[in-house]
Amino acid sequence: MSQSFLARLVGGALMAALCVSSAWAQIRIGQPSGFTGPVAPGVKENTDGAKLYFDAVNARGGVNGQKIELISVDDRFDPKVTVEVGRKLLTEDRVIALFMNRGTPHSQALIPLVEEFKVPLIAPSTGAMVLHDPVHPLIFNVRATYQREAEKAIQHLATIGITRIGILQTDDSFGADSVLGALRGLEKEKLQPLFLEKLDRAKPDLAGLAAVVAKHQPQAVIFIASAGTVAAGTKAIREAGSRAQVVTLSNNASGGFIKLLGEHARGVIVTQVFPYERSLSAPIVKEAADLARAKGLPEVTPAMLEGFAGAKVLVEGLRRAGPNPTPARLVQALESLRKYDIGGLEITYGPNNRSGLDYADLSIIGPDGKFRR
Repeated sequence: MSQSFLARLVGGALMAALCVSSAWAQIRIGQPSGFTGPVAPGVKENTDGAKLYFDAVNARGGVNGQKIELISVDDRFDPKVTVEVGRKLLTEDRVIALFMNRGTPHSQALIPLVEEFKVPLIAPSTGAMVLHDPVHPLIFNVRATYQREAEKAIQHLATIGITRIGILQTDDSFGADSVLGALRGLEKEKLQPLFLEKLDRAKPDLAGLAAVVAKHQPQAVIFIASAGTVAAGTKAIREAGSRAQVVTLSNNASGGFIKLLGEHARGVIVTQVFPYERSLSAPIVKEAADLARAKGLPEVTPAMLEGFAGAKVLVEGLRRAGPNPTPARLVQALESLRKYDIGGLEITYGPNNRSGLDYADLSIIGPDGKFRR
């Protein structure tokens, strides 16, 4: 056997090995989110929804021959921890994007990190206006803003004759952002808030908020806070004798939130940013429901739909980025989306647009413990 032939043989074997390695390489996506703590139920449902789609794509061979690996880590719903685990995902796990983290201050904390590593943050599970305006080139939202939700909720209450409206707001960037939509809605209806009470995010004074509600006797309360706080606060105001209509935002649109509410769930209004999860006429709902049924899951929840939609957008970006995608190619690919149909909803991005969707609706928890519209 000649030396040149042997060299060609070895070279060919190495090339074949590299091709096989590339074909089976993992595309790593990092998810730093609150898998423990007050938002854990919703975070789990977000992730279950995303995995529904990722698993289906991987079962078909992945994206451009590569499987997607979602690396989910717990940030304990603490922005400082979000940055710590986010940096580890980028430096040690070598993810090419961050995806579906939960929380407004947590997303804000990630911005310097994505700028440092030039990686995209895709489908953050927050409707914070600060992630939409001003436009950040590395952030791709896949849901409407909290301000739009809160404004729509106020308009609905005014339409049915409710005018004595109080606001309970968590004292952080999420609360400060969301309350602007509620105040704008009140202004449009020529109303003033009956009260605006701020709550400590980590240790809310539930007895104090119940006393405020009892004192002012509102017809409705817009409750802007995490699932655990809204559930505990609703119990507190009910035990203090208030029958006020409780309204909260889509950050609490999960089955886990309903379980936290327990006997106080019925009648609570929750804004929504995706179509009705039991309406199979919506293509995205039917697709998710079919995949859930095939995996033996009992239902699709609103939080699962959010994860599912985010996963669809990410996968399309990866597909357009081509084989062996890089963060830069993924950003460029996502920015090219124009009226991309994810199942009855169209996603459009561009140099001056990172909002994705503007869909907002209302739901109410029925006596069966399910969201109704």
